[in-house]
Amino acid sequence: MSLMKKEASSLSELGFDADTGAGFFRQVPSSGHDGEMTPPQPCERLTKVSVIGAGNVGMAIAQTILTQGLADEITLVDAEADRVRGEMLDLQHAAAFLPRVRIVAGTDVLELTRGSDLAIITVPRETTAASRMDQLRRNVGLLREVVPAVAEGSPESLLLVVSNPVDVLTYAAWKLSGFPSSRVIGSGTDLDSARLRCLLAEHLGVGAQDVQAYMVGEHGDGALALWSSVRVGGMPVMSYLQKTHSSFDAKALEGIRRAVVGGAREVIGLKGYTSWAIGYSVASLARSLLRDQRRVHPVSVLAKGFVPGDAHEVFLSLPARLGRRGVLGVAAELELTGDEETTLRRSAETLWGYCLALGL
Repeated sequence: MSLMKKEASSLSELGFDADTGAGFFRQVPSSGHDGEMTPPQPCERLTKVSVIGAGNVGMAIAQTILTQGLADEITLVDAEADRVRGEMLDLQHAAAFLPRVRIVAGTDVLELTRGSDLAIITVPRETTAASRMDQLRRNVGLLREVVPAVAEGSPESLLLVVSNPVDVLTYAAWKLSGFPSSRVIGSGTDLDSARLRCLLAEHLGVGAQDVQAYMVGEHGDGALALWSSVRVGGMPVMSYLQKTHSSFDAKALEGIRRAVVGGAREVIGLKGYTSWAIGYSVASLARSLLRDQRRVHPVSVLAKGFVPGDAHEVFLSLPARLGRRGVLGVAAELELTGDEETTLRRSAETLWGYCLALGL
């Protein structure tokens, strides 16, 4: 138990009557159709985003969503009460520089996340375990505590899973929530795709936002780069690069792919964790979902029927159209080579083995 004294963070906690502040401004009555004067009614439909897990990733996500004005209320939930309260206060103290957003925090998942439009799951934090399966069972055990509570208090919400291994944990969240698969999404290869766009943009001397490139499949070493889909300003890139660079062969492309999937390991090796890039990636997904942008993102979705030769209920990253109802559609026509199809199918089979082992 923490011995840290909880300091007052509001005038109410300092002993002032919370109700007296409302009288600082006098309400302006409005005239109804019958001529009677009625006070204006407050707007009750506000956008609420809950971030479950206040670690480095969770706080980068919350901070980015806050600064981009994507929510009217942000809820932070973490098992460490002092830590999450400290994070809440730190953000609240920046209120004068930010859009008006209500920020609350605590440890009670059910009550705090109740009524969420979007629940972002960043727990558990990655730790060293005896094996990948041991780690996965531990992670799923924590999801068993979190996901049903979110589903109970926010039955119409969207679930966005960021925790790794994201494909298997998104499957677990889908099973534990009872939600339709369209409302359960994993961050998948969205950030991997951003890293690929960054590398290509730097080489071509253009802005990364002008590069269209996708990584798909399993998030991790098995992710595939859809080289045939790479475009800059609507123009195909690979044929140009192969004409102008004799070294742009299959070996070079594989080297680029490996650099992309190893990007997270490099950052972790240098600073100990990743945070900012995934924060911006998830905020971009949140914008597409909450604002009904209908943008296409490579995210982890139920891939049954979309992977050639595989019929398992696995989650893999595919280009998906996202909107207020979640996944509105998945790209059905991917240009894959025979080797790429084999890799995608092998990833699906491997992930399905882990899913079966979880007994969900």
